[in-house]
Amino acid sequence: MAQPASGAEAAGGTGGTAGEPAGRAPGGAPADEALDRPLPEAVRRRVVALVADAFGGLTVAELPAQLRQYARFTPSRRARFAGNAMAAALETDPVFRQRIGDRFRTAEPELAGAVEAGAPPAAADPVDVAAAAYVLRPADWVKLVAAAGEEVQRADADRVDEESRRELERLREELAEARDRTRAETERLRTELEAARKEAESLQRKLRSAQSDVKRGEAALRRTQADIDGIKAEAAGRVSAAESETRRLKARLGETEAALEASRRAAREGRSVEDVRLRLLLDTVLEAAQGLRRELALPPVSVRPADSVDAVEPGRMSPKDIAARALSETDPALLDQLLALPQAHLVVDGYNVTKTGYPTMPLEKQRLRLLGGLSALAARSGAEVTCVFDGAELAAPVLLAPPRGVRVLFSKPGVTADELIRQLVRAEPPGRPVVVVSSDREVADGVAKSGARPVASVMLLKRLSRLS
Repeated sequence: MAQPASGAEAAGGTGGTAGEPAGRAPGGAPADEALDRPLPEAVRRRVVALVADAFGGLTVAELPAQLRQYARFTPSRRARFAGNAMAAALETDPVFRQRIGDRFRTAEPELAGAVEAGAPPAAADPVDVAAAAYVLRPADWVKLVAAAGEEVQRADADRVDEESRRELERLREELAEARDRTRAETERLRTELEAARKEAESLQRKLRSAQSDVKRGEAALRRTQADIDGIKAEAAGRVSAAESETRRLKARLGETEAALEASRRAAREGRSVEDVRLRLLLDTVLEAAQGLRRELALPPVSVRPADSVDAVEPGRMSPKDIAARALSETDPALLDQLLALPQAHLVVDGYNVTKTGYPTMPLEKQRLRLLGGLSALAARSGAEVTCVFDGAELAAPVLLAPPRGVRVLFSKPGVTADELIRQLVRAEPPGRPVVVVSSDREVADGVAKSGARPVASVMLLKRLSRLS
């Protein structure tokens, strides 16, 4: 409710205009005239917007104390954050309301003049008329606000009616759609029910057929059981006959064993004559061997197999000599000892040796250098020597005359030199000394499992360097 201006404000000339009666508020409205109901929400929003727009034309000193903090806000922010405060100040502060009314008169002179004259334009928005009347407070402003509120309510009612009509139309459409869906669903269910009924009839037919099959199966089972009983009876008869035959065979077996024992006794008596003959033949062979030894003047055996075992006998060798005979895995003397074994066979992984000793040379020169050294080693040791090269390394056919005493082999397409070496080792008879030269761990482990002795390529290179 609007209140009269205070004495201080009247004294300052801001509480009202000169010549106004003391009982009237600025703007010409009676001081005690007030609304008997709240402002319609649409009118309230429009009043707040008017105050927010007019707010910026006032200085900070002209604003009420509670609104000064919003002086720098934009109109939209003022309406959002200070709407309630501005509405309260407009209602309780006549001076602030008069200043807002002055700003409104400047901004909307035609509407303000028509409202103050009590003849608002018929085409004007009722909300704008009510907001202007609430701010300007002309005579009968309460009636203008009430009339605008009723107009807004009628507009709202019309809007609600329109919305209700639209909602009713929408509900009718949804009902029609629901009926269509229900009709379609009913038709679908009827179709499914018919299909289910047909399927049930088919299942009943299958069930009757299955029951007939079961009955036939039961009859066949009874027949099979009867056949089984007959077979069991027949088997029992055969078992009885077999038992009788077994007893007869056991009797014959006893007779046969007795006859065999008699034949063994006769054989022992006959073998005694054969033993005499064999003893006579053995004596003849022994006497012939002794005569042959005398004829060849063979000396008596002075070396026994145990003498060939390398060991230390008391008084024959010192601990220093024992240490001197220990050979490392790369000592060429170890290779000489292995090749000195009877019928030793040396198998060399060619490219493994050459690429360890002289990898920068061309492959052809690598082969020639290695084969020359192996030829000299074969001539000195007397061992069989085979050198294997990988055929995959060849870019063209090799014109090579194998050196004396060395067998040269190239692996076939699809076969590696490692596999060819393992084939050579497996081809040797058990017990023959076979030495394989390769630093490839896979090759060394494979030939070791076959009984061969693997040695490193460095050992052969050191031994060949001594020959050159």
